[in-house]
Amino acid sequence: MEDPSCRQPGTKPYMCGECGYRTAQKSNLSSHVRIHTGEKPYKCDQCDYSAAWKASLDHHHLAKHTSEKPYVCDECGYRAALISTLARHMRTHTGEKPYKCDQCDYATAQKAHLDYHHLAKHTSEKSFVCDKCEYKTAQRSNLTQHLKTHTGEKPYKCHQCDYSAARKSSLDQHLAKHTGKNLFVCDECGYKTALKLNLSRHVRIHTGEKPYKCDQCDYSAARKHQLDRHRTKHTGENLYVCEECGYRTAKKSNLTTHIRIHTGEKPFKCDQCDYSAAQKCHLDQHLAKHTGENLYVCDECGYKTALKSVLSQHVRVHTGEKPYKCDQCDYSAAWKSNLKQHLAQHTGEKPYKCDQCDYSATRKSRLDRHHRAKHN
Repeated sequence: MEDPSCRQPGTKPYMCGECGYRTAQKSNLSSHVRIHTGEKPYKCDQCDYSAAWKASLDHHHLAKHTSEKPYVCDECGYRAALISTLARHMRTHTGEKPYKCDQCDYATAQKAHLDYHHLAKHTSEKSFVCDKCEYKTAQRSNLTQHLKTHTGEKPYKCHQCDYSAARKSSLDQHLAKHTGKNLFVCDECGYKTALKLNLSRHVRIHTGEKPYKCDQCDYSAARKHQLDRHRTKHTGENLYVCEECGYRTAKKSNLTTHIRIHTGEKPFKCDQCDYSAAQKCHLDQHLAKHTGENLYVCDECGYKTALKSVLSQHVRVHTGEKPYKCDQCDYSAAWKSNLKQHLAQHTGEKPYKCDQCDYSATRKSRLDRHHRAKHN
């Protein structure tokens, strides 16, 4: 719509009725509203791909239907069909964030991320709803990505092994295992990642930085998804509950993993023996027994693991290090799970419910003990 009060030179008279986005050109507004409508008028003549913007279709043609990718990143060997794509990629190395939000301090490396930020943070409407769970989002593309968690679709395939992923970023990170190039390494514990962003998130474990603040209490978190999960304590929404033991979580994927404790389901199979696991990380650790590679050994007791991060956690048994601090008392813990259990003493939360009486507990072990004492 056009705002009649904004017709002076230098103003932005065209405003989106959905989110308040403003622009000086009507054509820009027409392009913008496709974020809300999901309209994709530009069709690829070689496959089923369609796009909301012609530039996206042009990029698709170069990336998918031509083999030529002449633009190469000097840092990691990434190749691109468009120089603009390479320019965006380089920001993962430089940390440059040229796109600034005009309503808060948020900055990002890509304009699409800024557009999403405006929708997610500065508008209240989340019109795209998952019909499988209660997930809501302001963008259709996010809903499309989310639905893969239900369908199990993994369209991004590794050309060097059988790995596949639901997200391109996951595939990019996996490919670093084959190339071994430019892994970002944590100076504190040796954690490695192909993405600088992941390292920035990881180091908060050591620094204690918690930039995500709850606007209803003093809680703060190192990661946004932790804050989102915390907020459910205030709203009471989207809590997924285990019918067997009363375990609660804000994420359906967590509940899916949890119920395997009760069902005994172990979908992750070893292709070299009969071993199977409930979680992929356990299978990855098991595979090291066959390859003999990357076994990290504790000098104190001989404990072995395929993951350096696991060894770092283990050695706390010997060193007594307790990096996880309670912000309400002097308690500290060697493991995050112990801190989480401790915090329930302050909040009074008892998530583990007995299905035969009114008893509830802060820990599953206590609920198990209750079952044995009272109902066996």
